[in-house]
Amino acid sequence: MSIPQSGGGPIERHEQLAQYLADGCKPKEDWRIGTEHEKFGFCKDTLKPLPYAGERSILAVLEGLRDGHGWAPLIEGDNLIGLTKDGANISLEPGGQLELSGAPLETIHETCDEVNAHLRDVKDIADKIGVGFIGLGAAPVWHHEDMPLMPKGRYKLMDGYMQEVGTMGTTMMRRTCTVQVNLDFSSEADMVQKLRVALALQPVATALFANSPFLDGQPNGHKSWRARVWRSLDADRTGMLPFVFEEGFGFEAWVQYALDVPMYFVYRNGEYINALGMSFRDFLKGELPALPGETPTLSDWADHLTTIFPEARIKKFIEMRGADGGPWRRLCALPAFWVGLTYDQSALDAAWDLVKGWDAETRDALRVAASEQGLQAKVNGISMHELAREAVAISESGLKARARPGAGGLVPDETHFLNALKDSLETGKVPADELLERYNGAWEGDLSRIYGEFAY
Repeated sequence: MSIPQSGGGPIERHEQLAQYLADGCKPKEDWRIGTEHEKFGFCKDTLKPLPYAGERSILAVLEGLRDGHGWAPLIEGDNLIGLTKDGANISLEPGGQLELSGAPLETIHETCDEVNAHLRDVKDIADKIGVGFIGLGAAPVWHHEDMPLMPKGRYKLMDGYMQEVGTMGTTMMRRTCTVQVNLDFSSEADMVQKLRVALALQPVATALFANSPFLDGQPNGHKSWRARVWRSLDADRTGMLPFVFEEGFGFEAWVQYALDVPMYFVYRNGEYINALGMSFRDFLKGELPALPGETPTLSDWADHLTTIFPEARIKKFIEMRGADGGPWRRLCALPAFWVGLTYDQSALDAAWDLVKGWDAETRDALRVAASEQGLQAKVNGISMHELAREAVAISESGLKARARPGAGGLVPDETHFLNALKDSLETGKVPADELLERYNGAWEGDLSRIYGEFAY
């Protein structure tokens, strides 16, 4: 979940809303890659989730990173709720999941180095206090009541609201983790093409990275329960967004969509003011019940945009949101997959050719099937396994065309970051399949073994 945004001053004209998004346009040489990932912390002896405070806690990890690894604190009220350093942020998800929001970097080599350094630092602190971290799409054993709500005003508001608008919002908040990548666009037309490809192929990412087959201590019938959760969260702010594929879509169409998404809050003077269910359109007119007579700033608009949760979304960049959190090796595969598909024009055109004939029903059916069946999904004659094979091949061609070397020039490009996905294509198995095999085999139904074998 996002920290408070710094968008700018007063909104005096409607045109500023779309211009805020358009201001994200960058020439290709300035495109960057921002990788984000979340993971669950647990006590090694009890295998219970970490509380916010205490000797073995999220707070202890944050303090260790602050004091031992040079991170600056982010405070809300009296609580340490995040860290910042070198353009990156460490923040807390509602149930205590620890998130790295990486700095915008030029290559996947750099963003992967950042992920690796972060996980090494976290492990250094965690080992000293007897805790561990694990990358999964959903908490496999812990129940809702086991997961403490972190002391952030945003989450307190969301927690109550989620129980009113859907059936799985609080599960999403406390018991799911994701990995995502944030990517740039050069123009409105480039944004449109990238967002359409992103939404259409998000089910492929869901299938390839599916890693949440357990909930409440047993198999849940899905390869990605995290993806299933998002389908029953809040229809006003989730989904595959059919309007993005309509003629004339652009920044203004996104503005109109966002204005119709009910608000969560307004952030003022370090506090979250309850604006649950209220209208940003009313806010623009000075008629917001939470702040009568006051009109919004661009920072308020930026905050509101962070409360929209479709499978891919735009702010001043595009966020790819369809993948489960997972093993260390796959955290670098996710940005590689999307950079290869979208940062080379020939690859982006090929990806669009792959999906442009689908209708909204097909795209949504692929989303559902990916969460249930992973690579084994089939929809309207489309094999997810073959679709993923084509998408990864296009991504590989895009990474080759980018030809961004690493390791001091010893590695010619970024294609090796796709190896984890190519292994899945070869075997037909994604992480969820491997977990289920162990659960039904060597583990003999004992899910406690997942922590020892899959912790970072």
